[in-house]
Amino acid sequence: MLYLPANFEAPAAVEKLSTDCNVRIEHLPIEIHHLGEIDTSKIQPHGLLYLEHKYVVPGGRFNEMYGWDSYFIIRGLLREGRIELARGMVDNFFFEIEHYGAMLNANRTYYLTRSQPPFLSSMLVDVYDAIEKGGHSDTAWLAKAYADLEKDYAMWTREPHLAGQTGLSRYYDFGRGPPAEAVQDESGFYRKVATYFLLHPSEADDYVVESNPRKTQPTAGASYWLEVCDVSHTMAQPQCEKKREFKLSSDYYTGDRSMRESGFDVSFRFGPFGSATHHYAPDCLNSLLYKTEKDMEQISKWLGHGPDAERWAKRAEERKRLITRYLWNGERGFFTDLNFQTRQKSSYEYATMFYPLWAGLATPEQAKAVVGNLKGFEQPGGLPMSTEDSGAQWDLPYGWGNVEMLAVDGLRRYGYNADADRVSYEFLSMVAENFRRDGNIREKYNVVTRSSEARVELGYQMNVVGFGWTNAAFIELLHGLPKEMVERLEREQNQPLSTASQ
Repeated sequence: MLYLPANFEAPAAVEKLSTDCNVRIEHLPIEIHHLGEIDTSKIQPHGLLYLEHKYVVPGGRFNEMYGWDSYFIIRGLLREGRIELARGMVDNFFFEIEHYGAMLNANRTYYLTRSQPPFLSSMLVDVYDAIEKGGHSDTAWLAKAYADLEKDYAMWTREPHLAGQTGLSRYYDFGRGPPAEAVQDESGFYRKVATYFLLHPSEADDYVVESNPRKTQPTAGASYWLEVCDVSHTMAQPQCEKKREFKLSSDYYTGDRSMRESGFDVSFRFGPFGSATHHYAPDCLNSLLYKTEKDMEQISKWLGHGPDAERWAKRAEERKRLITRYLWNGERGFFTDLNFQTRQKSSYEYATMFYPLWAGLATPEQAKAVVGNLKGFEQPGGLPMSTEDSGAQWDLPYGWGNVEMLAVDGLRRYGYNADADRVSYEFLSMVAENFRRDGNIREKYNVVTRSSEARVELGYQMNVVGFGWTNAAFIELLHGLPKEMVERLEREQNQPLSTASQ
C-alpha cells in the first residue's frame, strides 16, 4: 500500500508501479502541516508514504527511509562519491517536511506522529560541502533547504517539545497508546513491561493501573491478568486468589513513544523501558539542536544573510549556556540528562555524553573530563551504550556503529586522536572478525564479548543484517585510522579464524 499526499498528482512512475506491480495507491485524507494532525489509527491499512527520490534503507525489517539512520548512511555515500543519491535523500526529507509535517521517524503512515533525532541540517551541510568540492554550487537549493530546516527546527523549540521551563527541548510523540510497529514487530513486549512494573512497584510510578470503573486514570493498550497462586509440589490443585485485571497507563505509552522518537528504543536511560523519556531534557537532542543552530548560521552566511547568521549564533550560544547549566555533571565529569519535573540530573552513564564533543559545544575542560570517563566505559569491542546491563539493546553490552562514529568524531575534534584510534580499531576489528565468520554486517554488536550474537531480553530481539549505519561506520572509522593501523587490521583479516571463534 502506497500513500500519496492529499491533492498530490500521482507521478507517471507511481501509475506504472500500480499497473505493473499491482501496488494499491491511495491519497492521504487531508493535507498535513504538522505532526499529530491526523489520527494514524484511522489510516487503514497502514502503508508506505511516497517520496520523490531514491533512498537507501537500513536493512532487514527496516525497509523504509529512516530519519537518523540516513545521516550515517549519507556519510558513507559521500565517502564513496555517491553525491546525487545522498542529495536525493536530503530532498526526500524536505518533501516530508512540506507534505507530512516534519522529518519523520520513517516514511510509514503510523510514523506521522513523531520525528527522530534532528540530524537533517548535518546531512544538508555535508552534502553541500561535497557539491562545492566538486566545483558546483546551488544557492537556490540552499535557500529552499533553509526554509524547510527552519520549519523543522521550529517544531523542536515549541510546545510540546519544550522541556518545562528550562529553555531546552525534549522528545515527544503526538500519538496515543501502543505504537503500531511495536505491536506488530515486538511480540510480548508490553506484557514484559507490565510484569516488570508489577514486580518492581517502587519504579512503577503509576504506570500500571488496576481496572476499576471508579478509577479515572487514563489507560491504553491490552489488558493483563495477575493471579497469585500457592506453589503446589503435589497433585493437589493449587489455591489461587481472584484474578485482577491491569493495564498500562496512557502516560507510560507517551513515554514509550517518545523513547522511540529518541531512537534509543529500548534503554533504561530514561527510567525502566524509557517510560519517563518525555520528562527529560536529553544531552543528545539538545546537542543536535545546538548543531542545527550552528549549521543554520553557516547556511545563512553561504546565502549572504548576515542578520540571520547573527540570530542563529545567539541561539546557539544560549543553548550552550543552558546545556552547561542543566546537563553538565561537573562532579562526575560528563554530560547527562535532566528530569525537568524533579530538577534532578541523571546519574546514568550513557554514550550520548560524547554528543556535545561531536557538536563542538563542550569546553576543552569539559572534553578532557568526558575523555577521563573512557577507562571505565570502554570495552574490548569499542564503546557500549551504557554501563548498565538492563537486558535492553540500547544498554550494556551492546555497541552501535552510529554512536561509535559520533564518539570518535568528538574525540578527534578535541585532539584525542590516540583514544579515537584505539576505539575505532576495537570496533573495526570486531566487525571484521564477525564478518569473516558470519559473512554479514549486523545492526549492533556485543562489545564485551566482541560478538554479533545478541540475546536481547527487552524490545525487539533480532540482530538485523544489513546494516546501513554499521557499513557507514566501518568506512568512516577505517578512513580515520593511521596507515599502520589499517595495515595491522588487514594482516589480522588474513589470519585464519581461531577454533574458538568458528
